[in-house]
Amino acid sequence: MEDKAYRVVKSDVKEMNEKIHKHRKKIAVWVVSVTMVLLIGAAGIYLYLQTRTYSEYEVLKKSEREDSSGTHFASYNGKILKYSQDGAFCIDENNKTIWNQTYEMQTPIIDICENYVAIADERGDKVYIMNDAGPCGEIKTRMPIQRVQVANQGTVAILMEQDGDGYIQLYDKSGTFLAEGEVHTENNGYPLDIALSNDGKKMVLSLLDVNGGNIKTTITFYNFDDIGQNEIDNIVGQYSYSDMMFPKVEFLTNDIMAAFGNGKTVIFEGSQKPKVKKEIEAEKEIRSIFYNEAYLGFVFDNENSEASYNMKVYDLRGSEVMSKDFSMEYQEISFLENDEICIRNDLECAIYTLRGIEKYHANFEKSIWKIISTSKIRDYIFVVDGETLKIRLK
Repeated sequence: MEDKAYRVVKSDVKEMNEKIHKHRKKIAVWVVSVTMVLLIGAAGIYLYLQTRTYSEYEVLKKSEREDSSGTHFASYNGKILKYSQDGAFCIDENNKTIWNQTYEMQTPIIDICENYVAIADERGDKVYIMNDAGPCGEIKTRMPIQRVQVANQGTVAILMEQDGDGYIQLYDKSGTFLAEGEVHTENNGYPLDIALSNDGKKMVLSLLDVNGGNIKTTITFYNFDDIGQNEIDNIVGQYSYSDMMFPKVEFLTNDIMAAFGNGKTVIFEGSQKPKVKKEIEAEKEIRSIFYNEAYLGFVFDNENSEASYNMKVYDLRGSEVMSKDFSMEYQEISFLENDEICIRNDLECAIYTLRGIEKYHANFEKSIWKIISTSKIRDYIFVVDGETLKIRLK
């Protein structure tokens, strides 16, 4: 029997590793290339959708509504708040009632913070507090209500006025009294507005002083947390402005506040003791203001121009991000939930992007009460007379 010859074949390990490395490199290059193509494609589609304009829409869903006279609408935590002199309803886009609160008010005013809403009777004495689950508490004041603010845990601040003096009271979400303060006109000025931070721990008050024939507004900051306990009357900052009025103050975020004046808007920032972050000078008289948690908007009259109005938008750093002329007469201008800008009157509406592009403009046969954006770039909720429409622009 013949012996079999065996031969040992040695593998070139180095050569094999180089081949594996080249193969992996090719795969990595392919993955990166495909990813870049997908990202560029997605960016192109996004840019196209952001710059596209629409003039028509299709109705995806329609729900009939019955509204009492003088009904108002507001976007509320992904739902619709419908309120009037007789009561308030939280409804979804199908007009299904989530909760309701009955009352009798002459002039209902509201404030919304996340999932809490406070409804007060302006110049009256009643405040109702609600959240996603429904009514939480009720407040009856001793003096006429001027302003109401609610925080994201249900704390309510009420500014009242009687015989020229201002009074501030704080309540929890169940309507239990927490604290109060008094503002004497002869010492501090006439209260114009209040604002409460999202967490309910900070408050700002705008006071107009007209003593001696000179106008001065003082912006006063209060802190109800530990830092404010060491200060007189919890006051942690005051800023005075001569020859100016600041009729509106608002916390844009929990730590950023804006004071809207007739000649300038001042942005304050600070988690404990707010400081001036930016002053935005108004070159013309301000016709309207609108804002959300990321932007501030202003409308000015346009003189000697084909367009009647000029709209400017700033970010919270005070930097201008958009300027746009338009001629549409309007009853309301506001930011939608997706940061687009909605301008509407009774039978006409226009939607602008932050790029200044008029995304949609149309006239309606029925009165328009509210436009609400959704999570989809082309889908909106149109609240029109007697109907709630879920639509898609096309």
